[in-house]
Amino acid sequence: MKRIVLGAASALVLAAAAASAQDYPTKEIQGIIQWGAGGSTDTVMRSVTPHAEEALGGTVVMQNVTGGVGAIALNQVAGQAADGYTLLMGAENPLLYKVMGLGDKDYSDFTPINILARGTPILVANPDAPFDDYEGMMAYIKENPGELRLGATGPGGLPSVVTAMINTVEGEMDVISVPYDGDGPALTALQGGAIDVMPAVLGAAIEGIRAGNIKPLAVFDVAANDKLPEVPAVTSFNEGYNTYLPWGPFFGVFVKKGTPDDVVAKLTEAYAAGAETADFQELMDNRGFTMMSISGAEAEDFLAKWQQGTTWLLQDAGLTKSSPEDFGIARPGN
Repeated sequence: MKRIVLGAASALVLAAAAASAQDYPTKEIQGIIQWGAGGSTDTVMRSVTPHAEEALGGTVVMQNVTGGVGAIALNQVAGQAADGYTLLMGAENPLLYKVMGLGDKDYSDFTPINILARGTPILVANPDAPFDDYEGMMAYIKENPGELRLGATGPGGLPSVVTAMINTVEGEMDVISVPYDGDGPALTALQGGAIDVMPAVLGAAIEGIRAGNIKPLAVFDVAANDKLPEVPAVTSFNEGYNTYLPWGPFFGVFVKKGTPDDVVAKLTEAYAAGAETADFQELMDNRGFTMMSISGAEAEDFLAKWQQGTTWLLQDAGLTKSSPEDFGIARPGN
């Protein structure tokens, strides 16, 4: 008799879970944004989410949770139920937490709903620099060791990763690294002549390029960018970069691993629809971001390649606190 009662109870639980997933969402969804108001991640999420809400037929209440280079937000979502009612709206930083000693969780603890877009790295120079392209810069460094002043923004930032990429592909550059507190101050210093070259994200540099205050040398991507079609992609003259590219800061929506498949499917469909809207794509285009809108296995593969390439580049540059190998992150190509 007990066996029959337990079977009936289990059936009721399963039926309730199925109904819950089918009716999702039945209450407000919390969207936890890793960064502060007005930043790129905040702007992207507040632009795409209203369109996703329309497709979903529900409400997403967004909240900015800052601190710990985004780790506080990630841990907050990781501590909630895996039911689709708490979304993590984040960027690339969690993929570096383990090797940089910032936390023991990353996106392997989450399911990607949509990797919306990524920034495109570009190498730019002061307009008076004595070279006009990537090859000219490399020749200048070789002929003038220890003279070129290269802008930096700290371990794990875009300049450090692109610089590590160049050192890995080309061999160690003998340059002077000049640190700045963020891309803005570094690009201002570049335009003022305090530094000679700076790896930056296209969206931050493009206005300076258009104004003639910054000189583009190469796009760090697998193809030229529509915004600057005359600037070559590094892979067009050095195939060694294909191991690490495409690469760049990105924006994505995630749920805790274990969220029911049909809830994941509903969220995925909703954010894919949001990413297709004209005003969201216009925002991405105006800011120099490359649209992606990928999910499922494609998103998982992108995240894995991004983490492999970036963590090992930083490890080889001596910028990590722990080896990627300690966390089962394979070296690219292995």
